[in-house]
Amino acid sequence: MNYLDYLVLFGTLIAIVSYGVWKTRKQNSIEGYLMGDKSLKWGTIGLSVMATQASAITFISTPGQAYESGMGFVQNYFGLPIALIIVSAVFIPIFYKLNVYTAYEYLESRFDLKTRLLGAFLFLIQRGLAAGITIYAPAIIVSSMLGWNLTYTILITGVLVIVYTVSGGTKAVSITQKQQMGVIMVGMFVAFFILIRYINEHVSFGEALHLAGSLDKLNAVDFDLNFEKRYTVWSGLLGGLFLALSYFGTDQSQVQRYIVAKNTTESRMGLMFNAILKIPMQFFILLVGVLVYVFYIFNTPPVHFKDASIQAVLNSPYKNEYRQLVTEYESLHDQRKSQAVELSLKSGDAAQAAFRATDERIQEVRTQVKGLIEKANPALKTKDSDYVFLTFIMTYLPHGLIGLLLAVIFSAAMSSSSSELNALASTTSIDFYKRLFRAKDADLDKRHVWVSKLLTFGWGVLAISFAILAKNSENLIEAVNIVGSIFYGTILGLFLVAFFMKWVQGNAVFWATVIAQIVVLTFHFLVIYEVISLGYLWYNAVGLVLVMVLSALFQMVMKKG
Repeated sequence: MNYLDYLVLFGTLIAIVSYGVWKTRKQNSIEGYLMGDKSLKWGTIGLSVMATQASAITFISTPGQAYESGMGFVQNYFGLPIALIIVSAVFIPIFYKLNVYTAYEYLESRFDLKTRLLGAFLFLIQRGLAAGITIYAPAIIVSSMLGWNLTYTILITGVLVIVYTVSGGTKAVSITQKQQMGVIMVGMFVAFFILIRYINEHVSFGEALHLAGSLDKLNAVDFDLNFEKRYTVWSGLLGGLFLALSYFGTDQSQVQRYIVAKNTTESRMGLMFNAILKIPMQFFILLVGVLVYVFYIFNTPPVHFKDASIQAVLNSPYKNEYRQLVTEYESLHDQRKSQAVELSLKSGDAAQAAFRATDERIQEVRTQVKGLIEKANPALKTKDSDYVFLTFIMTYLPHGLIGLLLAVIFSAAMSSSSSELNALASTTSIDFYKRLFRAKDADLDKRHVWVSKLLTFGWGVLAISFAILAKNSENLIEAVNIVGSIFYGTILGLFLVAFFMKWVQGNAVFWATVIAQIVVLTFHFLVIYEVISLGYLWYNAVGLVLVMVLSALFQMVMKKG
């Protein structure tokens, strides 16, 4: 990076933060601070909803996911449009009718206080963990790529988010997210067209897609009924549906984005904006990752994308084995490049088979290098897919654009983190402080704004602390979805019982939710220790079904008693 990159990076971030602070400098009422005076239109709502979900992890980890495994991850989102239609038809009218600040207020009016607090508590746990990951994910990668101090990188992101989220509340979050999404999409399209330009020096765009297809990188749909597979059409339509339904319908970080609209029509249009564009956006980001793979067919990539791991091997007794593997790797890469050119000129089974065989051998060498890394330092993580896209950015993009793409990553981290902090503070303030410690003085509204700002600051400090203490995950985009899947199914079950099982009362659903959450956590630990094998998206279905079935059974038993 040079001075131009730093100017673009910090100029962009400071401009966005300053704009958000200036536009919302007079938020003195709780209605304005937490609800944005219910004045936002569908365009702002739609971009805010999208920006909340599209964290920095999306733009760092998703291209790496495609580089390693192809387009199959897009199936994770197949249930999302259906979920948004259900939220628009069922959830939004109820939230507007009750004029709630948080989704969990409804649970008390439907059941009782302890059930409301349970729903809010489950949200705070999972979203508090996710907030730390959201800040930590880009920081650990950017710091290692640029040689920045990790703690300082986390602090830069966290402090910038805290400044405008504390000062302006919900409206500041939504307004700044529009600017952040603009930066994000410009940056990703720039990367896309630069990749095409580089690839066109060797093959056409159509031929590049043919090469990717020859290696199964474009297989976006899998109808396999194997429940152990993480991403299939069925896990996406069912497990992904429950995940998205719970996220958009019961997670305060999303609910707070659309209940601040002028009316239900604006809220619904904002969600339909996402229903239409979310899958194409994820497909596009994955396609960028596939194009990076094709680009590296013609430009020798590192044998491993994480420099710290390579240094560990070079400083170990295994350095000679590593150098031999690198020599073989470079030779195989030259061979694969020649075969790719041949395959683009004349398609045929023999040429394709040779191309695939060489590519498979290259992956075997990469696996052997990972084995050496584990031997050199068993504590190091060997999965390097989160470093793929940033390596391309830092190595091949011109100065100025490097700063822009890094601004994309930080903007995405800030947009998601601000939503999470805003939602965590709102839930703590409304569902715990205001509900359990009711004040009667004349300045209650001003005091509540002050408390909400203090809570936002507190959650921000906790998220930064968690990020600093966190350990690296195998793949960050999956880590966030796993954390969500552990809790979302039970929370969604709680709301669906409230909506559709009118005869079930508070005690029954409370204990059903507690038991269901314990079961899902048990399943997750059994998967970790390889006692059972189950794709994490199915956690959502397990939690949902258990809450609904156990609620019905407990209610029948309690009624007889």
